[in-house]
Amino acid sequence: MPVRVQRDDFDVAAEIDTLVAGRTDIGAVVTFTGRVRSDNGAIVAMTLEHYPGMTEAELEGIEAEAAARWKLQASLIVHRVGELKVDDNIVLVITASAHRQDAFEAAGFLMDYLKTRAPFWKKEITASGEGAWVDARASDERATKRWT
Repeated sequence: MPVRVQRDDFDVAAEIDTLVAGRTDIGAVVTFTGRVRSDNGAIVAMTLEHYPGMTEAELEGIEAEAAARWKLQASLIVHRVGELKVDDNIVLVITASAHRQDAFEAAGFLMDYLKTRAPFWKKEITASGEGAWVDARASDERATKRWT
């Protein structure tokens, strides 16, 4: 299954190995790993929520769109939910193709979608325990428009 939503952490190298195992048609593998950053110490954690079932279906749909747009041999989206601390992994996108350009383009497309359209709700938690829900940034919205 090319999409997983989970609480547990993931191992990037193990995920790549599993995705490409036995494949001799893959010449390029592109990965993106998103992590919780401290934002200069202002953030200590992030809580990610989703609607089970709907979220996976949406991610499967966007993964299928990427596969239709680019010549991908394989792809994977792993997105974590729950409370994550600074330096924890949040998301992993892997795209694999015969040639690098398809893998790079598809990975960029998937990440732009995940930042702006994926049905996740994110709250940044500060050291005082207060949290603020996070919206997509204008720069992320502009990046997404290049795919339409």
